[in-house]
Amino acid sequence: MYPEHSTAAVFVNSTVTATPPLPTTTEWIADYTDIQSKFSLRTADIPDDDMCYIVAGEPETIGECEFNKETQTFIVIHGWTVTGMFESWVPKLVSALYDREPTANVIVVDWLVRASQHYPTSAAYTKLVGRDVAKFVSWLQKELQLPWDRIHLLGYSLGAHVAGVAGDLTDHKISRITGLDPAGPTFEHADNQNTLSRDDAQFVDVLHTNTRGSPDRSIGIQRPVGHIDIYPNGGTFQPGCDIQNTLLGIASAGLKGLQNMDQLVKCSHERSIHLFIDSLLNSQQQSMAFRCNSKDAFNKGLCLSCRKNRCNKLGYNINKIRTARSATMYLKTREMMPYKVFHYQVKAHFFGKEPLSFQEQPMKISLFGTHGEKEDIPFVLPALNSNTTLSFLITSDVDIGDLMIVKLRWEKDAILSWSSFWGTTQFHLRKLRIKSGEYQSKVIFSAKEGEFAYLVRGGEDAVFVKSKEDNRSREEKKMHRRKMEGSAFEQDDA
Repeated sequence: MYPEHSTAAVFVNSTVTATPPLPTTTEWIADYTDIQSKFSLRTADIPDDDMCYIVAGEPETIGECEFNKETQTFIVIHGWTVTGMFESWVPKLVSALYDREPTANVIVVDWLVRASQHYPTSAAYTKLVGRDVAKFVSWLQKELQLPWDRIHLLGYSLGAHVAGVAGDLTDHKISRITGLDPAGPTFEHADNQNTLSRDDAQFVDVLHTNTRGSPDRSIGIQRPVGHIDIYPNGGTFQPGCDIQNTLLGIASAGLKGLQNMDQLVKCSHERSIHLFIDSLLNSQQQSMAFRCNSKDAFNKGLCLSCRKNRCNKLGYNINKIRTARSATMYLKTREMMPYKVFHYQVKAHFFGKEPLSFQEQPMKISLFGTHGEKEDIPFVLPALNSNTTLSFLITSDVDIGDLMIVKLRWEKDAILSWSSFWGTTQFHLRKLRIKSGEYQSKVIFSAKEGEFAYLVRGGEDAVFVKSKEDNRSREEKKMHRRKMEGSAFEQDDA
């Protein structure tokens, strides 16, 4: 779904009510004559082609396509398409699902004709396509007596709302719907019957990766719509999707690169799919998300707790926890697969002999641990004042293990300030308190030499060493690891 290809004004005032109201009697769900969407059972050997269609009302097609009724069934639903063809992510997701669940059935829904219309028209069609999917799933379940808990819908962009409509219309709740950056325009303020919502399945998890802009103009929906809504990198924009990076990639591909111009628009939007693929292929490098009230609080490192289900896995192995309200979660990622990073909260009190106050200060931190090290991680302190305690979030794409040494450096500011002429600008720090999101450890670091370490702008590293053992017992750590590695269905109505 890439609305920028049409003008924003066209769809801002559109609604999703262009189709007639759907009948609520049970007869309609058994009438297969008006189904226009096609349902292809793809294979692990040929994930990029529709070789066999299962047709609602024609039971022989189930056997012809070698559907396996003893296992999990995934139904993949694409979004808006400019070309009228399947996009390159479809076979990648199909392959990754088979990689994780080799005996599964992966069915791809083809609604390409309706999906390649003018955006508001395609958006309105999601109701009819959702109806097609509801009929197909209900027929397949009834025909084979499939357990409902083995049906998982995965919808991208407009496809996420198709999945929501389908889940709303089936007479029994589908086990799980995963919304991959559900479309924003015409859906941001629509009611639950027309959009993906937490009522549409036993468990609804949603990834929001492109929510930049004012509501209803952002490509992806901004509001939470699931049991768990995860906003990677704040949800607005994804690393590696900036114009410069994309243009470089397009330029290096020559003429072929011109065909990839739409990557500029869809890079962050489509990242939702690739994060899910990552969770299927790289289960040993499982990205963790943390519950938080706001993006700002998360960026200060204030939300790295796993107590009371405050952290969860992103993607396929998510712990299916349902709370009374949507759980909004955040995490940082790398710009490439595997996307996992390790999150740390660093808390420090900055002492100063005289009042000092700075904005947007560039810093670098280096972490050294029992497994590895990560040097010169850049970050910016929005405000740096004397005699204040600051908390900030840093991430490492290296698993450092137990932290042993930390080095902090204050880079030279690009703008020369008067204080640079009159003397050294200096803070002194006694301790750093560091909390690990992934390991749930809290460690205090002391200045390596003397009572204080000194932080001088443009100067040497301030060096800190581990001063006392992690406060938590080994048993607590073990309990945490066991909980995060288990994937049993949990329910929490707190």
